Amino acid sequence: MIAFSDQDKQQLVSKGITAEKVLKQIETFKEGIPFVKLEKAAVVDGGILKFSNEDENKLIEIFEAARNSKSLLKFVPASGAASRMFKAFFNFLDKYNPQEETLDAYITRTGDKDIQKFAAELIHLPFYEIIQLRIKGKHSTKGEELFLFVNEMLSEDGLNYGFYPKGLLPFHNYGDYAATPFEEHLKEAALYASANGEANLHFTISEQHGKMFNAEFDAIKERVSAETNASFNVTYSFQKPQTDTIAVTMDNAIFREKNGAMLFRPGGHGALIENLNEQNADIIFIKNIDNVVPSRNIEEVADSKKVLGGLLIELQKKAFRYAKELENTSSLDFDLMMEIKLFLEKDLNARFSDNFDSYTIAEQIEILIDKINRPIRICGMVKNEGEPGGGPFWIKGAKGNTSLQIIESAQIDASNTNQMNILKNSTHFNPVDLVCGVKNFKGEKFNLINFVDVKQGFITDKTKDGKELKALELPGLWNGAMAFWNTIFVEVPLVTFNPVKTVNDLFKKSHQVKL
Repeated sequence: MIAFSDQDKQQLVSKGITAEKVLKQIETFKEGIPFVKLEKAAVVDGGILKFSNEDENKLIEIFEAARNSKSLLKFVPASGAASRMFKAFFNFLDKYNPQEETLDAYITRTGDKDIQKFAAELIHLPFYEIIQLRIKGKHSTKGEELFLFVNEMLSEDGLNYGFYPKGLLPFHNYGDYAATPFEEHLKEAALYASANGEANLHFTISEQHGKMFNAEFDAIKERVSAETNASFNVTYSFQKPQTDTIAVTMDNAIFREKNGAMLFRPGGHGALIENLNEQNADIIFIKNIDNVVPSRNIEEVADSKKVLGGLLIELQKKAFRYAKELENTSSLDFDLMMEIKLFLEKDLNARFSDNFDSYTIAEQIEILIDKINRPIRICGMVKNEGEPGGGPFWIKGAKGNTSLQIIESAQIDASNTNQMNILKNSTHFNPVDLVCGVKNFKGEKFNLINFVDVKQGFITDKTKDGKELKALELPGLWNGAMAFWNTIFVEVPLVTFNPVKTVNDLFKKSHQVKL
């Protein structure tokens, strides 16, 4: 049994973490987290819906007819730092001296494709002119110019973009101004996350960036409101300290810092289920901060969201009616029970055990009630274009139950040929494009924490002060944190997926305002 010192106990109280929670996490490290068992990839007509233009238009009509009677919210995970976007460029500043070699010689010596592309397409950056004004007349060679440009882009004395949250970097150059992802999300929200002219957005951000987001909103809200004919209600929250997880040594002992304090680490985006659980809207759209498009593509993206929203409304209408019927057991007959079971299987992708028919009527009703009274998520899926990350699969759980899940490659046993073949044969990719219904048929919000599969976390190897450690990531927000939701996958157009993982992604046509 681990004994916690008085200092440990004080630390736990300050973070809002119980000793029991820490002990459970240490047990997880000792036991390990099993790989998921893929049954098959979800494909069109086998776990993924694909709508005709006519069907899409009908679903858009359903959404438009209902939107003003619903509370709508756009929920945007936005705590990502821009520093990762510039990793290759910090390295360039360390390794390149324009006084000692030409830029071409550096690229030949290092094979640095990122710098080569950056140098060739520099003029297309949304902040190109800003930096050029700052370094004008200070360089005489191509190498000096690029070094000064990158230094101005990243240094504390310059624009300091490496410190910025990704959501506040200039992404799209409209001539008179450059729009940040934060601004583009406002514009999008006006089209599909607004009711009666008011759009509601919630951003999860790092606490250190709160003032920066507030300042950006104050600077742009009048212009964006004029452009969109909408007003905006913007709220923020931070990842909760009680969602941090304990770090352990390679022998599963508590990892301690030099001052003796226990080391806790952020639990990853799965921690945001706590923030999502505090939102009370009827329909919640979820999309990552860096996945935005310039205005020329915004209508197509918005229509895709309305399709997903319309489908949610249609499914909820049926699910709520059946949930109400199940509550009144005196009016239930066998035919209605089978109708509800078929709806759960066909429309909500629920699966029943082979023994279902052998249960008593009361037991069958209890199972139907449990399966229909769950949050619903409609997840857009794009055709796989070789992007790294998660995808849609049918998996078999520890109790033998089959379900639709979004699975990351790290959750799959890379040494298992059968599992890797299923992964390789997958046709679609998860762009993080969700529409969520988090209330039951009585209008009461589900406690989303009850629908998390705690066994879908990740154990990763890290270092601290030169020492190896093991870290625990919570089940991902759209992975294990939503494992027990009713899940529907829908193919969406590729235009809906435009993430910016490195600054060079801004050169893509999908991020150019003018082609």
